[in-house]
Amino acid sequence: MNILILEDEMRIARRLTRMTKQYFEYQPAHIELCDALPKGLAYLEKHPVDLLLLDLNLNGEDGFDVLQAMVSRSFHTIIVSAHTDKAITAFAYGVLDFVPKPFDVPRLFKAFDRLRNTTPAPEQALQHLAVRTAGTLKLIPLASVQRITGAGNYSELLLFNGHTELHDKSLDTLEQLLPHDQFVRIHRSYITRWQDCEKLLIEPGGRYSLQLKNGELLPVGRSRYKELRNQLG
Repeated sequence: MNILILEDEMRIARRLTRMTKQYFEYQPAHIELCDALPKGLAYLEKHPVDLLLLDLNLNGEDGFDVLQAMVSRSFHTIIVSAHTDKAITAFAYGVLDFVPKPFDVPRLFKAFDRLRNTTPAPEQALQHLAVRTAGTLKLIPLASVQRITGAGNYSELLLFNGHTELHDKSLDTLEQLLPHDQFVRIHRSYITRWQDCEKLLIEPGGRYSLQLKNGELLPVGRSRYKELRNQLG
């Protein structure tokens, strides 16, 4: 059992470590402590983790950034935070439990019991995209996203209701996170839904376009044309 505790208050981190060791006394467990968001992200990139104990306020940085960055990783997460108003958002990310601060042994052990009674975390497909609006985090259901366009280091989400949202990840990053059976990168500036694709067109000058089912035309990159042609027939 590999456990990462991401908590910026050392007193609380030590208490969590002590309780965690007590619960997993008869099960080999390696516990790692990180007190800052960048350290936690770096550790998760390099090491396998079975369980993440995560605070949501890490020296002013948002713990949800960890879940957003690691959305496809197969570990369980237990939130340990005083920000109980964020519990609904946390569960939307698929966390195992939300333990409010201040916490005690019975409440934390109850969360660990849920872990013990849960099957190993699967590799989960992305279901939401998180965007920041006026300093708050808003979850956008992936089912509501029609298309994504590049905007420098950011991406613009076009929703089926006609609204747009600015996402703080680049198109290259989102391409890796999005389920490939639903979305396809057609150009350096565009990701669209497979279900919206109608047919490929060859334009004058050797340029390519994709006609959507609504009649709209989007440019197709030369490096993307062959994959699209094979899929669309």
